[in-house]
Amino acid sequence: MSLDSFGTRDTLTAADTTYAIHRLDRIEGADRLPYSLKVLLENLLRNEDGRVVTAEQIQALAAWDPAAEPAAEIQFTPARVLMQDFTGVPCLVDLAAMREAIRDLGGDPTRINPLRPVELVIDHSVIADHYGRPDALELNVELEFHRNQERYQFLRWGQKAFQGLRVVPPSTGIVHQINIEHLARVVFTDDGSAYPDTLVGTDSHTTMVNGLGVLGWGVGGIEAEAAMLGQPMSMLIPQVIGVRLTGRLPEGTTATDLVLTVAELLRAQGVVGTFVEFHGPAVEQIPLADRATLGNMSPEYGCTSAVFPIDAETLTYLAMTGRTPEHLALIEAYAKEQGLWHDPDHQCAYTRVIELDLSTITPSIAGPKRPQDRIPLAKAPEAFHAALRGLLPIAGAVGLDESGAESFPASDPIAVSGNHQGDRPRPIPANTRNNAPPSKPVLIHLDGGESAELDHGAVVIAAITSCTNTSNPRVMLGAALLARNAVERGLRSKPWVKTTLAPGSRVVTGYFDRAGLTPYLNELGFDLVGYGCTTCIGNSGPLPEPVSQAISEADLAVCSVLSGNRNFEGRIHPQSKLNYLASPPLVVAYALAGTMDIDLTHDPLGTDSDGNPVYLREIWPNAQEVDELIATCLNPGIFEHDYADVLDGDARWQALAVPSGDTFTWDPESTYVRRPPYFDALPAEPQALRDITGARVLALLGDSVTTDHISPAGAIKRDSPAGTYLREHGIAPRDFNSYGSRRGNHEVMIRGTFANIRLHNLLAPATEGGVTRHLPDGERMTIYDAAQRYAADNVPLLVIAGKEYGSGSSRDWAAKGTALLGVKAVIAASYERIHRSNLIGMGVLPLEFPHGHDAYTLGLTGEERYTISGFTDVASPPAHAKVTAAAPDGSTIEFDARVRIDTPGEADYYRHGGIMPYMLRRLAAPDQ
Repeated sequence: MSLDSFGTRDTLTAADTTYAIHRLDRIEGADRLPYSLKVLLENLLRNEDGRVVTAEQIQALAAWDPAAEPAAEIQFTPARVLMQDFTGVPCLVDLAAMREAIRDLGGDPTRINPLRPVELVIDHSVIADHYGRPDALELNVELEFHRNQERYQFLRWGQKAFQGLRVVPPSTGIVHQINIEHLARVVFTDDGSAYPDTLVGTDSHTTMVNGLGVLGWGVGGIEAEAAMLGQPMSMLIPQVIGVRLTGRLPEGTTATDLVLTVAELLRAQGVVGTFVEFHGPAVEQIPLADRATLGNMSPEYGCTSAVFPIDAETLTYLAMTGRTPEHLALIEAYAKEQGLWHDPDHQCAYTRVIELDLSTITPSIAGPKRPQDRIPLAKAPEAFHAALRGLLPIAGAVGLDESGAESFPASDPIAVSGNHQGDRPRPIPANTRNNAPPSKPVLIHLDGGESAELDHGAVVIAAITSCTNTSNPRVMLGAALLARNAVERGLRSKPWVKTTLAPGSRVVTGYFDRAGLTPYLNELGFDLVGYGCTTCIGNSGPLPEPVSQAISEADLAVCSVLSGNRNFEGRIHPQSKLNYLASPPLVVAYALAGTMDIDLTHDPLGTDSDGNPVYLREIWPNAQEVDELIATCLNPGIFEHDYADVLDGDARWQALAVPSGDTFTWDPESTYVRRPPYFDALPAEPQALRDITGARVLALLGDSVTTDHISPAGAIKRDSPAGTYLREHGIAPRDFNSYGSRRGNHEVMIRGTFANIRLHNLLAPATEGGVTRHLPDGERMTIYDAAQRYAADNVPLLVIAGKEYGSGSSRDWAAKGTALLGVKAVIAASYERIHRSNLIGMGVLPLEFPHGHDAYTLGLTGEERYTISGFTDVASPPAHAKVTAAAPDGSTIEFDARVRIDTPGEADYYRHGGIMPYMLRRLAAPDQ
């Protein structure tokens, strides 16, 4: 029960039911607050206890200064926690280990139990091994269960052992699409109270639900565990950026084109760490699915959330997806009573406002390795040529050896300057500037006796995948109509293109079938491969052997085109060097073209049965037909049918043997689920803070190093440290599965940390992947092996990086792996929000170079020994630390680094060695 210091407790009646609420209009200044801050204000009012949530926090939020830098700390208590299985399994593994640890500290194991509703959707484990055949779904699901039986048994145990945990079984859909279609409440009800539905999720694209007016964002699994255990989340009151929308999308453009434009615009404007709110006269005519698409990709432009307010369109969507009339009545009444209903004429206070006229949106793609790098469709060939030139080796160029590999000496500080991990721009010979790059056709023989030529720029993967777009009926039906029109003109996908369809829920298959469009997708090879997140997270599966062999032998720079939200280096497929995001209809178009070296706005896709050229504009679906199909093929009955038994699963799921007991029985032979070492010999009280002395650099990295570069993801290579470990444990390479599926085994994950094939560790120049030099002897080896050797010698480790370190997904293993390798601190020019927080959550110190400086400007080579001082004999981490780097020649470099521990809560976590030890000690205390 809230202290209610401000007298806001009242009641609201809706659909003949009365609920307790906390009225926002009783707080002076609340009316001017942006939508998202009103939700936070209600959260504080309802949870005020005078200790964790105080009246001072409420006053600070009510008096929010839009122009001020974030400084006031508040405690946010989400209503629920959302997880997918890649991130959810390690969370539950940690909770299972905490049950044992609290028992060892003399506490009750059942105290480790979610205190907030937790919903976990198994959606990241299906791999598109089989495709382009009617039984692809069945074959892939069979493989999924074979590979993941141990994980699934563990999850079923967790569902029984932990109260408040709901697990949505495999082959149901993608977590974020299921969230907006079924799980989201918009207004939560509990014990007679009504309040805004809020959440945190262990996937950065949790923000998709922002399109429904639900405030939530992605956090690391470490933070999610604390939230599950009832720990409020410490945060600074953020700045709020208003995006004012006007105009209307032109014919021929899609929500994907809009979101790629917004990602480019807001990344350029700089919105990292802020809340973004869409408002203005155009909001009312933006369909809910388009709003969800915009919310989904907010991590790509760096903000914490990107929310739309509740309005009539929200209710229309909720009604269509099967929510009850009574609940719709509550949502409308609550939103209007609390000032959370969208009023185009109401002027909120914003930190700044960015204008976007929807009529300026043009067809676009993004790539080849960052989602914010938008390319107008008409400029795609030119952009592809430029990207290809940057990939092709040019013998004799400055900074390159004869093979074209980087040849920076270890002492050359320029290696850490510039964008994209410190890559020096490669000069283009005069005879290739402004011209198409050289062609390198390779003849391949495909199954069935068909022959084809593969060249640079060949599209080898065309995937309709990812929650971003598969949740949007307009773009999905648009893709299906384009497929119909193409088939009727006699076009077919090119034979070297791996074509896959992985919808975000079974609802999509339902409306495809009702519209009679499924056969046309199948005719082009877009057979259903699974209901889950596939290509977008690297579960694209193997390429056909002739294609894979040609790429390797000829060193071809080939491409993927996917309707996803991420295209970072090495993420989609190890052999695809250029990866482009596109709308589902454009994915189909590129499958027909088979190459990126084409101008889809002018060049023909192929020829019809009469030999006439067929252009994209001729087969592009009509917007009116799309709208008519939505009106006739989507209705509440489809959603009610598909979600009626959403927790039951199929016969495979129900037949799994389920372990019993309050604590989990760990299988010492398991290669999927192992007891983590975080709580081994944990003392009842935290140790005093100490300086870091004699540290060595494990990795010297440049700008834009993402969590995809850090965290283990995708396929496990046979001869990698993780592959070697699995083979030593009797696992055949065909059963390696992916890193994501083995996140419950820390031994695999440590070996895969910093092992991304596109990582450039500038401490080991002319290499790619998880390679470093062990110092002081300089021997090259894997990062994992070097870390083990340093650990044997009790040498603490550092990572040095450039700008935007840790951008990308909210991957807990990017921080867990870093900590388990023995890294005690990271020094970077700047951080992305989630990864910085996760580092603290694992007891790793995040430091920031002085403003305007990095390793290059300070003359650091990574060969120094480092001391980080200012921590000994202090109760809490200081604001700045002194860093001393002693070079091999005896010289030293000193600088003051900013300690990026930004809140008192984060300071507590760091002092305890991380969130999990902090929570465990609190829960083990008798008075807690």
